[in-house]
Amino acid sequence: MSLTGIALIIIAVAFLILVLTLLPAIAAIKRTAASVGSLSDMVQTELKPTIQELTAVLTELKTVGNGVAEHTNDVTRFMTALGETGTNLSTINRSVSVVTGVLTTTSTWATGAKVAGKYLLERYLKRKGGI
Repeated sequence: MSLTGIALIIIAVAFLILVLTLLPAIAAIKRTAASVGSLSDMVQTELKPTIQELTAVLTELKTVGNGVAEHTNDVTRFMTALGETGTNLSTINRSVSVVTGVLTTTSTWATGAKVAGKYLLERYLKRKGGI
């Protein structure tokens, strides 16, 4: 056997070892590719309905948001009217307080005038010889 023949045998054995080593790796790559394909199919079948449901939920949220935005003006008007009502009630309360004060003062003056009138009448009648 010549040196070339030995080199060819070493190359053939090395190539055979390389092929035998690569076979399990190629099989693992094939299984991985099949797994990735099934995962892709599963994601497409389960993700599409989920995305459609999310789109429907977003549409509903937009509708609700628009409804809330429409009623915000109503709430603002109501709160403004409520504030004005509070201001008016405060004004009425102050007016009632003033009227109450006037009535109290008037009542006091009327009682004083009544007592003074009685006193003057009694004094006048005593002088005239009445009572």
